[in-house]
Amino acid sequence: MCYSDYIGRFAPSPSGELHFGSLIAALGSWLQARAHSGKWWVRIEDIDPPREVPGAANTILRQLEHYGLYWDGDVLWQSQRHDAYHTALEWLQTKGLSYNCTCSRKHIQACGGIYDGHCRSLKRPARQAAIRLIQRHPVTHFSDALRGDIHANAALAHEDFIIHRRDGLFAYNLAVVVDDHFQGVTEIVRGADLIEPTVRQIALYQTFGWKIPGYAHLPLVLNPHGDKLSKQNHAPALPQGDPRPVIAEALRFLNQPVDAHWRDLTLSALLENAVTAWQLERVPAQSGILKCATLSYD
Repeated sequence: MCYSDYIGRFAPSPSGELHFGSLIAALGSWLQARAHSGKWWVRIEDIDPPREVPGAANTILRQLEHYGLYWDGDVLWQSQRHDAYHTALEWLQTKGLSYNCTCSRKHIQACGGIYDGHCRSLKRPARQAAIRLIQRHPVTHFSDALRGDIHANAALAHEDFIIHRRDGLFAYNLAVVVDDHFQGVTEIVRGADLIEPTVRQIALYQTFGWKIPGYAHLPLVLNPHGDKLSKQNHAPALPQGDPRPVIAEALRFLNQPVDAHWRDLTLSALLENAVTAWQLERVPAQSGILKCATLSYD
């Protein structure tokens, strides 16, 4: 296969099996990468053991294969990347761009939910402290390939946010930026529920002096009650049977054309046709309720 310079990725957390909402994110990012003759990485974001379900990571990989979404190269496991995250933290500390924080959630709530930088100049000891980034590159807006110019909460954009947690775990925003840079990701296609942390991630890219990838945030799948399908809301796992009806429904949700004779096609042919017909600009920006008799998400 001839690859362009395009590199995309799908980065699930192993907190449960993939559901239809997860499939939308995976399929959208896969189609965007394949339509650009690019690479598509899979990364398992297993840096939060308390939230992880034993065996979920391998189940996710089997689900992707079952639905024909094969990735390039080896799977990257965040649990094996601690040295890289420590290196990033040490660099920030050496440059005077981080500090220890012992403030409680109660203190932050009293500040209106936005941290006020209380510990920035107090030189707190590292023991039982979180580490915060000194925000010198606040990002108040960014360009989304699907949604256009997105504006963020100005107070949130200027906040010194956590990059290493008090419990010793690495913060999501730090790990995802370090890994996307390491993997050379050029565009991040993911669900709209991750729009808010995007400005923090761009701020980290600017702090490190790294090239910022493009972003496209796909619509979320809602249940009939208007709630986002999620593992936390106990969304049912993807069906284990014939994947073609589910892929066809996912394409319809993304407002992509579906071959009228898709039932006569193999899964591979159905996906190949989807790559050829893929147009990101056709994807609706607004989240939508799943209405499909073959999937039970009520």
